[in-house]
Amino acid sequence: MPEHTFVVNGEKITVDVADDVRLLWVLRDVLGIKGPKYGCGINVCKACTSHINGKAFNPCAVPVSQVAESDEITTIEGLADTVPGDLHPMQEAWLEKDVAQCGYCQPGQIMAAVALVNKVHADGREITDSDLDTIRNVCRCGTYARIRKAVKAGAARM
Repeated sequence: MPEHTFVVNGEKITVDVADDVRLLWVLRDVLGIKGPKYGCGINVCKACTSHINGKAFNPCAVPVSQVAESDEITTIEGLADTVPGDLHPMQEAWLEKDVAQCGYCQPGQIMAAVALVNKVHADGREITDSDLDTIRNVCRCGTYARIRKAVKAGAARM
């Protein structure tokens, strides 16, 4: 089988898997990284949302062959390592706003929120309700109001 090398949560890794294996399965089954969740497998629910080179993406929809050696993948497990302190400000806001109910979608929700806030801040502006409307991650428990409050609180600290 072919080898694929890239960076995951700050560590360069090499995996020996077929080219068509989705990155989500490499993360979960080969590397044991369980934060990105399997929900739909077709890039709709976004429970697996992670970052590639700082941008939100869904590894369930990306074959490992499309990941370059220079690509940096960050999952919820590596998010806190991107900032000083024990937790990322968005993770802290999630706890303070008591967002999670079942918690299944929360890693993907947080990763989507961080990528959005980083993009908005790079544009030199603050997060708006219109920005929040662009987050399409599904939460079956329906904690969307708390998610929105947490994103705003986390954004204020980022």
